[in-house]
Amino acid sequence: MVKALILAGGKGARLRPLALHVPKPIVPLANIPFLFYQIDRVKRAAITEVVLSLSYQPRKIIDIFGDGMPFGVTMRYTHEDLPLGTAGAFKAAENLIDDTMIVLNGDVLTDIDLTDLLRFHREKGAEATLATVRVMNPSGYGLVEARADGRVARFTEKPPEDDVTGDTINAGIYVLERSVLARIPAGSAQSFERDLFPLMAQEGAAIYAYHTQGFWQDIGSPAKYLDASFGVISGRVKLPRYPHNSCLQNDWEKARITIDDISMLDGKCVVKPGVSIENSVLGEGCRIEEGARIKDSVIWSGTRVLPSARIERSIVGRQCYIGEGARLRPGTVLGDKSSVSDFSVI
Repeated sequence: MVKALILAGGKGARLRPLALHVPKPIVPLANIPFLFYQIDRVKRAAITEVVLSLSYQPRKIIDIFGDGMPFGVTMRYTHEDLPLGTAGAFKAAENLIDDTMIVLNGDVLTDIDLTDLLRFHREKGAEATLATVRVMNPSGYGLVEARADGRVARFTEKPPEDDVTGDTINAGIYVLERSVLARIPAGSAQSFERDLFPLMAQEGAAIYAYHTQGFWQDIGSPAKYLDASFGVISGRVKLPRYPHNSCLQNDWEKARITIDDISMLDGKCVVKPGVSIENSVLGEGCRIEEGARIKDSVIWSGTRVLPSARIERSIVGRQCYIGEGARLRPGTVLGDKSSVSDFSVI
């Protein structure tokens, strides 16, 4: 039986300050903890056994998912006191792996068809198959070069811009046979991208690239997190079929309130007259006072925005205070409980 392993142990250093108090795999995306998107994607491929590989703040993740039964899956956990890398995390879960495994990085939002990925893997008789995707700027990712039949010829992990030879990257989604475990030394830090896959390609192992043209976005930085949020509210990526919550626009009286059709507001938000909200997400219990303007932004739960404030292409953490007439310019990122004085410009 095929299982899924989600690598959810990263500290999310590039996503700070947003990931200081919440692990990156459960930051809210359209008001839903991110891992629900990956679990939902796995379930769409009829996979119901999921292993989460944890390291940073594991209890916060376990408290949400428990045994997985309320969400229609069986959830098991592995824990690393010291991170062992992506391949090391796969090796650490060896006692839970008895067949083919789908492995997903815990920071990738995608609509890839995992059923078709599995079909491709089996048709090729592959030992390892990795999904690939084209991006505009590949220098921050791992480049993958494949032959016409899909067999991987070369890996180049995060090359300098001068050494970029293509635009096809490793999408962080793999199908691996159990035999791959024997290639990974126990107890040592090992990376799929830097260690295992390049070695397999050099040895002529059956490692293939499955190219997808679907939606793909990692959430590893604030800018990428915003892009992922826009991908969800625009409808390019479907909302998970669970958890059931009131994340969509409420039915309150909109007299002198302008909210576009794609913005998502939790049902417990309070929005006063004269407010304008466009292409944005507001979390539970946000309070937006008269005349405030919010555009292309994500505001986490419990934040208060005072009258006539302006927020554009920004991310605001939990329980923040945005003063009257304050302005958050594009690119602003505020951690939890930040306070912006009246009429400040950030």
